[in-house]
Amino acid sequence: MSVERLISGKPLGTEEERLNLTLRPTRLAEYIGQKEVVEKLKVSLKAALARKEPLEHVLLYGPPGLGKTTLAHIIANEMGTKLMLSSGPALLRPADLLGILTNLERGDILFIDEVHRLSPAIEEYLYPAMEEFRVAIVLDKGIYSKAVEVPLKPFTLIGATTRSGLLGAPLRERFGIFHHFDFYPPEELAEIIRRSARLLALEVDEPAIEELAIRSRGTPRIANRLLRRVRDYAQVKADGRVNREVALSALKMEGIDEAGLDELDRKFLRTIIEYYDGGPVGIEAISATLNEEIDTLEDMVEPYLLKVGLLARTPKGRRATKKTYEHLGLKIPVGQEFLF
Repeated sequence: MSVERLISGKPLGTEEERLNLTLRPTRLAEYIGQKEVVEKLKVSLKAALARKEPLEHVLLYGPPGLGKTTLAHIIANEMGTKLMLSSGPALLRPADLLGILTNLERGDILFIDEVHRLSPAIEEYLYPAMEEFRVAIVLDKGIYSKAVEVPLKPFTLIGATTRSGLLGAPLRERFGIFHHFDFYPPEELAEIIRRSARLLALEVDEPAIEELAIRSRGTPRIANRLLRRVRDYAQVKADGRVNREVALSALKMEGIDEAGLDELDRKFLRTIIEYYDGGPVGIEAISATLNEEIDTLEDMVEPYLLKVGLLARTPKGRRATKKTYEHLGLKIPVGQEFLF
């Protein structure tokens, strides 16, 4: 069963992406959070601009919704070049990639989201493009076929992935810059919410901002999404202004609890406790019990639960923690021992 979750770090559609564009910072000076990444990028960008060279190929990795695409837009703005957007699943044939590569000017940036999902054929086609700025095309067929090398203008590939472990070593080795994105602390999310509220001309008091920040799962995309939902609620149910009571009512209606968990998160944790005695249990068994895809659970549910200590991974499988029982309001079984 595929679900669209309000607290998913992934975009929920093109309309949301269009709305996010209006809230997206355009310069590094405006970018909130990921301070180590930003500081290192400042050095890389200044050095590349001083040498009048394209930036080295960049790999951005971490959970969805943390600002990887936003940073790609910012890099293009800082370098004064054009940005081309694509994704691993969208590039089906080498011809799809060839059309993009041959249209890039010197210093332009190609951003490939979900780069770990590139097909082997596309990956191999990328190697000489990234390394030597050339590609080969085959003309004619059969005994008359011949390979012709096509030179490319030096460009920068920015790859983004939520699962860097699935990236093949030959492709990974062709990136020169690597940056890991981590979940945001509540204080940085609060700063993002304040900025977005100003851009939306929305009046939000500090207690409401704090509640939204705590429940945004360390993810800016979720913070902005919750802010828009609360804005709608305030417009219909209140006077348009957002205070703590209005924010709490809106979040309760959406099923988002005080830790930022939704019903799927809670079902996931209850399944481990109620069906498998708190674990350990394999992800395949949890997936079958919930009738959810393994990828959905591994990419969209587990990362945050692990981050906040509501889930533990062990060599034998997933386990509930003491904090899990406390959060769900469940009685800890007599004799239950916790390693976490």
